[in-house]
Amino acid sequence: MVPYNHTEFINIVTDLVNNNYISMDRIDDAARRILRVKFTLGLFETPLADETLVNQLGSQAHRDLAREAVRKSLVLLKNGENADAPVLPLPKKASRILVAGSHANNLGYQCGGWTATWQGVDGNNYTAGTTILCGISAAADPSTEIVYSKNPDADFVKSNNFSYAIVVVGETPYAETAGDSLILTIAEPGPSTILNVCGNVKCVVVTVSGRPVVIEPYESQIDVLVAAWLPGTEGQGVADVLFGDYGFTGKLPRTWFKTVDQLPMNVGDSHYDPLFPYDFGLTTKPVNAS
Repeated sequence: MVPYNHTEFINIVTDLVNNNYISMDRIDDAARRILRVKFTLGLFETPLADETLVNQLGSQAHRDLAREAVRKSLVLLKNGENADAPVLPLPKKASRILVAGSHANNLGYQCGGWTATWQGVDGNNYTAGTTILCGISAAADPSTEIVYSKNPDADFVKSNNFSYAIVVVGETPYAETAGDSLILTIAEPGPSTILNVCGNVKCVVVTVSGRPVVIEPYESQIDVLVAAWLPGTEGQGVADVLFGDYGFTGKLPRTWFKTVDQLPMNVGDSHYDPLFPYDFGLTTKPVNAS
């Protein structure tokens, strides 16, 4: 687990053994356990992976299944001010739709860490897939004008007479301790994008993150809120449910806090006062469901 400085590691451990800080019994124990696993797996007899099915990796069947997983994992946290006035599903046919946000057109951000690289990547040049923006564009009616602006200002939003907006923001990729955070905020300029857009047009906010993030300060301005987690390469799964081809069914796998000052906070705690409780998730029906 130290691929970039293994020689330094070897020298340090050797020095610790020679100076009796680490016993040879401890070294032998560690080596014996990993060798046992490798023998059990047959890696010494067959060291290379079976490539029989390699041509199926990334096949359309695999992508269809991944897209289904996206649809089913999304959690609808807010859908209008009340159940009598839902905003979703969005109409596919509209004069002009704004798609905004740092995560709307970024496969690297959709995939997160431990994907193309350890800490993840920024951009669309590392893997094949469909961004959320592309998914929206494919799902919308051909007559609908799609306008993409990564971080529009309020004047831009006001002056373009948008039917509605979809804002996609969240965390930038991380893995392990690089993701440690005491503030758990949406990456800049996400918060200002939410305020600029949602303060001036009906808006859907989709968060792309590996965990709940601070959203309470903006929640009152947001008409629809969706937790997309890390949807990976098949961003069209997000459009599938926003436009009502499929219904929302996902539930929160953990409590969504109001402020980080509440953490840790779990069901049953005396101070349990979440923004959205554990297992919460609104549901919708497909547009064509009887």
